Amino acid sequence: MTTQTPETRNPATAEGPAPRRAIPDRLGTPFARILRRWEVLLFGVAVAIFIANALASPYFLNIWNLSDATFNFTEKALIAFAMALLVISGEIDLSVAAIIALASTAMGAAAQAGIGTAGLVAIGLGVGLGCGLVNGFLVSVMRLPSIVVTIGTMSLYRGIAYIVLGDQAYGGYPESFAFFGQGYVLGPVSFEFALFAVAAILFSVLLHATNFGRQVFVIGNNDFAARFSGIPVERVKFILFLLTGLMSGIAAICLTSRLGSTRPSIAQGWELEVVTMVVLGGVSILGGAGTIGGVVIAAFVMGLVTFGLGLLNVPGIVMSIFIGLLLIVTIALPIIGGRIKAMGKS
Repeated sequence: MTTQTPETRNPATAEGPAPRRAIPDRLGTPFARILRRWEVLLFGVAVAIFIANALASPYFLNIWNLSDATFNFTEKALIAFAMALLVISGEIDLSVAAIIALASTAMGAAAQAGIGTAGLVAIGLGVGLGCGLVNGFLVSVMRLPSIVVTIGTMSLYRGIAYIVLGDQAYGGYPESFAFFGQGYVLGPVSFEFALFAVAAILFSVLLHATNFGRQVFVIGNNDFAARFSGIPVERVKFILFLLTGLMSGIAAICLTSRLGSTRPSIAQGWELEVVTMVVLGGVSILGGAGTIGGVVIAAFVMGLVTFGLGLLNVPGIVMSIFIGLLLIVTIALPIIGGRIKAMGKS
């Protein structure tokens, strides 16, 4: 008769505790987990683009040229911060560029009437909030799909700007109004970049360190469960649309100030670039995941790319093609990666 030792007995039939099995740590070390984060990979891309631009053009590393490069993304990034929260909640706003056009048109008309800088800023903010209120009401109260609503309001807001202006342009803004888009607060640090930095901190705290931010994530992960958890889903989404409209109004003030004029085609196509910036920053287009830090890095990546291409005299249409391809690739990669993982497990 063979005697079973604790090492040879069948754990399913033998008395006593079954032998322990070592479970491999698939997550790896903390350092390896950090390296696999999307934000870290994106930061590496930003560094690589910075080095490539420095090697491609002798004018790139000039401090004032680098300061000018920030104008390529700060205004769009201001909207992207609010858009990130909206996308995380499972919604989207495609009317942001049209809100800029309408707010800029309203400010231009007010400037023609002799209203000063303070009044112009108030009008820009008010129009942005008003447009956000309309979008929020249609989505949160009327329960209409946000993509359909904002495509409609995109045409509405831009159409009003075209009706008011036609082929004309507004100019003649007060001298003091130019500070918002052309002024500097400290050396080569522009007012727009300082505003971008402050907004990044505020939105980061709002999303990652407040109860409101946690509610946004819960809603994006499971809207149905969030309602049964007592989260005021409609109210949260309404506030997010207001925030997006407000940030679009702020971007309209900065852009109009920088250009010094208003045309109905102002900010044409920006909705695509803002959404690309958000998705490139790691925000899931399906909602429920994302960080403001990722959006900040994505803003730098897109700004460095467009500025570098500009120094090389690459036509604007090529930049548009690049932005479109970047959006497609950024959305497709996580989906393809998920399918590959699923095939590996099956």
